[in-house]
Amino acid sequence: MKGVFPGSFDPPTRGHLDLIRRAASIMEHVTICVMVNISKTGMIPFDQRAAMLKKACSDIPNVSVDQWDGLLADYMRSREPGTAVIRGVRSIAEFEQERNAAAVNRMLYPGLETILLFAGDGMDSVSSSTVREIAAFGGDYSFLIPEKISKDIDRYLKK
Repeated sequence: MKGVFPGSFDPPTRGHLDLIRRAASIMEHVTICVMVNISKTGMIPFDQRAAMLKKACSDIPNVSVDQWDGLLADYMRSREPGTAVIRGVRSIAEFEQERNAAAVNRMLYPGLETILLFAGDGMDSVSSSTVREIAAFGGDYSFLIPEKISKDIDRYLKK
């Protein structure tokens, strides 16, 4: 089975990388899809997020990175039939949100399946929003981001 792991990844976090590695261990191929979230103002340019993810995942052979600025259901229609959406869940509130998103995506693209992976050990408090908030106040967020791309992220968040 193949999967697509969509998100805004602004910035990519250790939590994202943990989910990507775990998904890649159970899937034939995982495509990370950097997407636009109209509810958020991006701090890192769209194409730079994709470049960071390519670098962060360069050692995972069955992972690729793509970009899309439309509906996830429309992107999934362009994929091989049977490709599933992969989403991470850190809390009950996120579970409800992801369950609702999966239902809407199935309405937009009947037959589309979503696989939920629970946050890995110690990753349930890791989020891009948390990284951006710590950065905004000059705090040390290095423990929340992949070391391989920390300098790339710092360029945008340490201003």
